[in-house]
Amino acid sequence: MSVSTGTRGETVPTVPPGDPAVDTADVAALLERGRTLSTPVMRAAVDRLAAPMDTVAAYHFGWIDAHGNPAEGDSGKAVRPALALISAEAAGAAPDVGIPGAVAVELVHNFSLLHDDLMDGDEQRRHRDTVWKVHGPAQAILVGDALFALANELLLELGTVEAGRATRRLTTATRKLIDGQAQDISYEHRERVTVEECLEMEGNKTGALLACAVSIGAVLGGADDRTADKLEEYGYHLGLAFQAVDDLLGIWGDPEATGKQTWSDLRQRKKSLPVVAALAAGGPASERLGELLAADAKSTDFDSFSEEEFAFRAALIEEAGGREWTSQEARRQHTIAIEALHDVDLPAHVRAQLTALADFVVVRKR
Repeated sequence: MSVSTGTRGETVPTVPPGDPAVDTADVAALLERGRTLSTPVMRAAVDRLAAPMDTVAAYHFGWIDAHGNPAEGDSGKAVRPALALISAEAAGAAPDVGIPGAVAVELVHNFSLLHDDLMDGDEQRRHRDTVWKVHGPAQAILVGDALFALANELLLELGTVEAGRATRRLTTATRKLIDGQAQDISYEHRERVTVEECLEMEGNKTGALLACAVSIGAVLGGADDRTADKLEEYGYHLGLAFQAVDDLLGIWGDPEATGKQTWSDLRQRKKSLPVVAALAAGGPASERLGELLAADAKSTDFDSFSEEEFAFRAALIEEAGGREWTSQEARRQHTIAIEALHDVDLPAHVRAQLTALADFVVVRKR
């Protein structure tokens, strides 16, 4: 069992007791397949963009550096493309059938990242300066918009009934994603957010697009709506598990692994699950945390806070139980996701792959 560093420098298990075992080689192969099959199509799509948007997008995807030189930057985990290809196999089709869906979902995902980085003021993503910091806010907005348009264009170009069904699912997921981002921003200016509100926001912001990813390939492969809906149910709860782990990484993640600053979500005053759960827990640590966050919301020099001040808030969140509650919630959502697959007839290897990816999401280093 590997270990990571806790909030006070102690070592804590990366995979706590009760987490599923994961065959990392199998998962890595699935992720690599998704990345390998989708990237050439995504590059061709980006090449359609007018200059300088094509170059800005290429920088965002890690294909070139800030000076325009070829690069092999980190382009993300590729969970969504992997799910879209498996989804096609769930309908009895070849994985290649899911490629347009995989690319469309990944384009929408990156549209959201470009806009989110600007709205959140994030200066680092995947160990590099974000697009708005390198190329300016206007280009981040334009390229994000362009990627969203490309996603729908790629699907509709297929000209099939299935492509129309897939596009409807993608646009619905995108609207929910935007709803979630709007909720996320509004919560930053509120002293209190309920756990239920936080889960609704994260279901929109993360769950909706993962749900689309794991159904879109099946729809392109001719699956009926019932099958696609059950796959979406799996993907939605997988998304909640995924976001719960991201919320843990947003506070306690190693910057070397996350590519973001230490305590990144605390710096942005995000009402993420660990924070919300800690505030709802009651007790001295919860009350003290509430007092500090209320004062922080009124502070005019929040950006000048020291590392020790953020570390103290993180320690209070952990003491109040927010960290453990979020870990348990990730496992609970994982269980619900797997149970959704019980109601759909799937090839054995597809069920195994979906289970492996769900396990991977829960045990990512945190």
